[in-house]
Amino acid sequence: MKRLAPWTLLLVTLLVVIVPFALAAATAQPAGATRGDRYPGAPVASAISTITGIAISPLLGTGAYGLYHWLKAENEAARAKLPWYAQPEFWLPALLVVAACAAKDAFGATVPTGLKKPLDVLEAIENKFSGLIAAGAVVPFALDAMAKLLFEPEPGPIAAAAGATLEAGGFAAVQLGAADVTWLVNALTVPFGIAVFLLVWLASHAINVLILLSPWGLIDGALKAARTSLLGLVTIAATIDPWLGAALSLVVIVVAYCVSGWAFRLMIFGAMLCWEIVTRRSRRFRPAENDNKMFAGAVLTAEQGVPVRSYGRLVQRTEGRLEFVYRPWLIGRPRVARVEPGKQALAVGEGIFFSDIVDEDDRTVFALPPRYRGHEATLARAYLLGGGVRPAGLRKAWSELRDMIGGRAVKKEPLAA
Repeated sequence: MKRLAPWTLLLVTLLVVIVPFALAAATAQPAGATRGDRYPGAPVASAISTITGIAISPLLGTGAYGLYHWLKAENEAARAKLPWYAQPEFWLPALLVVAACAAKDAFGATVPTGLKKPLDVLEAIENKFSGLIAAGAVVPFALDAMAKLLFEPEPGPIAAAAGATLEAGGFAAVQLGAADVTWLVNALTVPFGIAVFLLVWLASHAINVLILLSPWGLIDGALKAARTSLLGLVTIAATIDPWLGAALSLVVIVVAYCVSGWAFRLMIFGAMLCWEIVTRRSRRFRPAENDNKMFAGAVLTAEQGVPVRSYGRLVQRTEGRLEFVYRPWLIGRPRVARVEPGKQALAVGEGIFFSDIVDEDDRTVFALPPRYRGHEATLARAYLLGGGVRPAGLRKAWSELRDMIGGRAVKKEPLAA
């Protein structure tokens, strides 16, 4: 039953919010409608596609959405009344930043990793800020426009059809067809729209964090191309038919819901990674003798069932064993996982950008935030790790390459007895 509870909650939420609009669209169909107004509920479908598209890539989606409204305006007077995101002062710099990020990824294979990663950090920070701006401003604007199209204050084809339906049902005295109920629609849909936006954005933002973790520029370009292609597919589908775009958007929303836990943990990891690299926290940080915070690695996931990159505390008990204490979604009840294998098999793997605690097979048991960079030996002594400190990641690859090209040849041979 616990496994079915999230799916039940998702289904009920979709039914509560979407079904009333679908019924409104069906009852609002005026007699003799032409092909252009065949779908009176199209504003609902367009709003779903708009929110999903902007959430996939907030800066690109908001900039393109603003440019679309600016080009659609009839004259300069109409353009002056457009929202701030539809003004050239916003969408032009936004699209230029998107183009610069695309150029960075296009030439990423030829740029050294040490030079490209700072740009990836800045792009991840930009994605967070643009996501917050879009969630707080653009999404409410889009839903407000949808409400005005669905329920016009002035009598129109939709309002007239709604009034006729009410009269047939014996509720003509209510006169909702001529009333402005956009405030009610906004109150019902804006929180749901923001929640959907954050859900899709969370899954999309995981791509930025994966780019941060990827050492190869080709992988970065492939991830960015996949996200841009998905945005283009949603846009094209919505252009062909609003309900086709809405159906594809609902698929994206359900997939984002399924990976929300993984994406949330990855977002926390990426946020801490960016913050500690930019602020250079490692220079002001010293590991504690016990109870240090870090992220769960793949070994704990496979052996103890701890979700990968769960943020928690590594605690050394008085009897010598190690335990990892974490909270699901950072706010759940504390859970404890005993660390296996023992301390003698563990070591701190020293990387270029951040380090890990690894086992004898170099599998990641814990991922350390960048604040531990330069403090690997102190951490190994604090937890009495038998493997000490050894190179990992790119640093290990460079060490092995150095040995292959002559590192061992220059080592002195022991003197004969």
